[in-house]
Amino acid sequence: MALRIGLTGGIGSGKSTVASILQALGARLIDTDAIARILTEPGGEAIDALRASFGPAAIDASGALDRRWMRERAFSNAAIKRQLESLLHPLIAARCDAALNAPGTEPCTVFDVPLLVESIRWKRRVDRVLVVDCPLGVQVERVMRRSGWQREAVERVIAGQASRAARRAAADATLYNGADDLTALQAEVAALWRIWVASPRGASPQQ
Repeated sequence: MALRIGLTGGIGSGKSTVASILQALGARLIDTDAIARILTEPGGEAIDALRASFGPAAIDASGALDRRWMRERAFSNAAIKRQLESLLHPLIAARCDAALNAPGTEPCTVFDVPLLVESIRWKRRVDRVLVVDCPLGVQVERVMRRSGWQREAVERVIAGQASRAARRAAADATLYNGADDLTALQAEVAALWRIWVASPRGASPQQ
């Protein structure tokens, strides 16, 4: 079986950039955020259950999940967050399994999972955990710049995720991405690829 890498990192860490680099190197990428968006778009598999669980206000005028409405509530109320996850996570897992079992010749599969460290189930599904790390201030500024969110909204999301220390403790390797240096990041990812994927023994590097 091809190597299964669990890729994770806090919002704004650059995890999606690393995922794209790994995909360009030849990995099969399974992006759980992308799957969640498909499930919650107009006509998506999760829409009826979301409407039934959270009411019509959870669905926007287009028929999709109102992500801002849900984010504001889920990251300020742990019970709502658990309810949302209990609804979406089984559907996401089923889609991941289908993607993993589809025919292909890729030498490894990368699961892009924002909440991998928070989930015992996910840690059991992968062979290696790769964490993308950067300082808190860098996370906040990146998300504000790309999404237009207010600082308080970004900080609420970060507070609802695993800490940097918890992610690093769970990692088989950590990529530091605090400098916005794409060339250096590509070189680090390529070096890790040579060790984990191209090496016959798939040795585990030092963090």
